[in-house]
Amino acid sequence: MKHLKGWFTLLCCAVMAFFAPQAKAEESEQVESSARSAILMERETGKVLLAHNERERLPMASTTKVMTALMTLEYGRLDEVVTVGRYAYGVPGTSIYLNLGEKITLRDLLYGLMLASGNDAAMAIAEHIGGDVETFCRMMTERAAQLGCTDTVFLTPHGLPKDGHFTTAYDLALIAQEAMKHDLFREIVSTRRASIPWEGRSYQRILNNKNKLLSTYEGATGIKTGYTKAAGRCLVFGAKRDGLEVIGVVLRCSEWFDEAARLMDAAFERYEMFTAFEEGETVRVLPVEEGTQETVCILCGGRLAAAVPKGTVPVLEFDLPETALAGQEEGDVVGEVRLVHDGQTLAVAPLVLGETLAQRDYAYELDRVVRNWNVMPQSIAE
Repeated sequence: MKHLKGWFTLLCCAVMAFFAPQAKAEESEQVESSARSAILMERETGKVLLAHNERERLPMASTTKVMTALMTLEYGRLDEVVTVGRYAYGVPGTSIYLNLGEKITLRDLLYGLMLASGNDAAMAIAEHIGGDVETFCRMMTERAAQLGCTDTVFLTPHGLPKDGHFTTAYDLALIAQEAMKHDLFREIVSTRRASIPWEGRSYQRILNNKNKLLSTYEGATGIKTGYTKAAGRCLVFGAKRDGLEVIGVVLRCSEWFDEAARLMDAAFERYEMFTAFEEGETVRVLPVEEGTQETVCILCGGRLAAAVPKGTVPVLEFDLPETALAGQEEGDVVGEVRLVHDGQTLAVAPLVLGETLAQRDYAYELDRVVRNWNVMPQSIAE
């Protein structure tokens, strides 16, 4: 039997969709902003909700440290003890006042990096993970490129002014989106106040988060402030309300906290999160070809959800075979499902087999013949 693939489209809540207003996503993407560059995206899918000059290359001051933190989480062992070297000792600007030769864990350095914005913490991390600062910055740039950042170059781990060190609001949002996948990162950047050891002293370092949104904006999740005279005020921020989580960036913005709040207010007012399927939810039941069972459940291999304009209902598009072929294993990908609004794909999830499909073999066929043979005389007698 030929293994056919079929394209078919299912309209969610068809009647509602017919009467719902069909606003175009493009209408809300470009907005006015007091920032030189700004962006707001939905965290889970990376869909851009609001943007202003988001692709301009600009310096980003200490928001650089979002990438430094991400590298620490991906390449470091947090309980490792770091010995502070001469390049980390006495770095200009904001500091957690590391001493030359001081021993401190990577985990504590992360708190010092993101809460107190310690430039010395950034240098200590860079030397420990990269071996030297130049190598670490090259690693940062390469990792950013892997995330899709085509307009980003890191020449420092802290963001102090240096020609050729730049990013865009869009790229920085992508980096923050990746960093926010780490539970420890989320925990740190949402912490208002913390303390870490201070070697040689009877008291601890007290770290205060400089992000005022954590205390003034409902649902705020972080993320990082930054300021130099060259870069101006820069802010990476986020919040979550009613299941919709956003990440934003404003660069060179004198009204950084107010502008961030205004952009988030606009997004929460206009958009809502639409969840089509949760991970593991049954999507279809398919007949099984050449197997020992008649049907198999097809499951959604990941959560399928996206931000959509309020009052609209997206469409589900499936790419799925008409039958499931025996011999495949539980969890094998057999297709995909897409969440589409106004012709734009908002989210994609794989479709997977809910169980292993055994193939028919000699033993199965013999058993089937014997079972049918036992039934036949009874049927004839009746």
